[in-house]
Amino acid sequence: MNGIKNTRDDTPSVEEAKAFLTEAEKLNPGRWVSHSLHVGKAAQLIAQRCPHLDPEIALVLGTLHDIGRRFGVTSMRHSIDGYNYLMRQGYSLPARICITHSFPYKEVNAVFGHWDVSPEELDFIQNFLSSAEFDDYDRLIQLCDALALPEGFCLLERRMIDVALRHGVNNYTIAKWKATFTIKKHFEECIGGSLYRVLPGVIENTFTS
Repeated sequence: MNGIKNTRDDTPSVEEAKAFLTEAEKLNPGRWVSHSLHVGKAAQLIAQRCPHLDPEIALVLGTLHDIGRRFGVTSMRHSIDGYNYLMRQGYSLPARICITHSFPYKEVNAVFGHWDVSPEELDFIQNFLSSAEFDDYDRLIQLCDALALPEGFCLLERRMIDVALRHGVNNYTIAKWKATFTIKKHFEECIGGSLYRVLPGVIENTFTS
């Protein structure tokens, strides 16, 4: 299931990733920034316990997964905006994650929000997904995106309900949730225990209103 093909050559340094996010926050401040930082930290903590993953790469990928939001308040447009932005920087792996992080269930319509993109852009995303072979970096960021509120780490169920209340649900929601729990099980087998044991503050962030 791992299928790791990418190396540090595809990825900026931690310092450069943080600089990208700092610049993006100035352009479009919001709760998405702290969410991104927590996704990156969750990915790093989990990757530290998976020998086939690089914790620094995981940190960078989580930090930059929503970097397309630098261009303003959008719905799913942020995925292709992030992809295009990071490809221009020469970083194909985090660019890929900008698209794949939303698809634990690989179906272009299985998203929260809506596709505020052109027909040509949507065709590109659909073709990209159809041809992509997800590896454990893709899966890790898909998982960590569902483990991180802007305030910190939480149970998957808390984050899922939070997103559903804000964006609504559709015919693919249950399939997407089931796919996310499958990914959770995969990484728990990798680390030999519950993910929540390596993510601090889960109880407090889950049960604080």
